[in-house]
Amino acid sequence: MLAVFTTAPVFSSRAIPLRARIALAFLIALATQASLPAMPVIGFNDPQALGVVIQQVGVGLAIGFAVRLVFSAVELAGEVVGFQMGLNFAAFFDPTINAQSSAVARFFGQMTSLLFLAMNGHLMVLLAINRSFQSFPIDQNFLETLARMKLYRLGADVFASALWIALPMVGMLMFVNLALGIISRVAPQMNIFAVGFPVTLMVGLIGIAATLPMLDQPFMALMERTIEIFVNN
Repeated sequence: MLAVFTTAPVFSSRAIPLRARIALAFLIALATQASLPAMPVIGFNDPQALGVVIQQVGVGLAIGFAVRLVFSAVELAGEVVGFQMGLNFAAFFDPTINAQSSAVARFFGQMTSLLFLAMNGHLMVLLAINRSFQSFPIDQNFLETLARMKLYRLGADVFASALWIALPMVGMLMFVNLALGIISRVAPQMNIFAVGFPVTLMVGLIGIAATLPMLDQPFMALMERTIEIFVNN
């Protein structure tokens, strides 16, 4: 449980104090225990205790990493759109990922966080935690548990979903660039660099405003695909 609260987006936000996260993880673990079937009792001094701890921490990190991939898909779409709009130079340090992030990607990331809470994504994560105890029984076989998860399959979903989210805006901006290229050939005296940037910026903002209400469908599809890994195994 603490591993999930360390890696999963929103749960691991620095805005939440560390003591509050620890207390919330303890409360959820206590509430989850009541709904689980009988589990093996392992003492702290038993030889298999270390293996069980490694397995449970690994499962928690895997859940948080899988949810993080869903957010990364939307942020990648924002990076692609920002590159096409010419806004990638407006990059700044993002403390959530400890790296440089563009303004459009950060905006998409904030919208994803709002969708995550508005569409009960946090409850889906708690459901995945609860079901993971049944899908991956408590034992010492961490490598077998990791092999059954098949997290590598989410990589294709991340890139495919990111491109599908960004495709309408990329198509609009490519059409605008094509039109600007034709105009520059027809009227060479026009300074296309002075005109092109405001036009692509305006079209990109219009595209974001038009496609943002449809972001919930690919986001929920990715979340459901992620939760199924820990629920139906």
